[in-house]
Amino acid sequence: MDKNDLMQLVTLKMPYGKYKDRLIADLPGHYLNWFAREGFPKSELGRLLQLMQEIDHNGLKELLQPLRSQTEARHD
Repeated sequence: MDKNDLMQLVTLKMPYGKYKDRLIADLPGHYLNWFAREGFPKSELGRLLQLMQEIDHNGLKELLQPLRSQTEARHD
């Protein structure tokens, strides 16, 4: 995991499904846990979903807040 992976979590949107167009970092825990049970996609998206599930499961979502602030500042 590196900073680029974390930046992708706060900038990349889910491309399909019930939570289409929601940032990966904003996906609900139950949805991420569903992927953990059923299997993550075999792709870059799957790797990022798995990373987000680990962050969420371990209660570390607040670590993404500084990165969110950076991306919001860029869009202002």
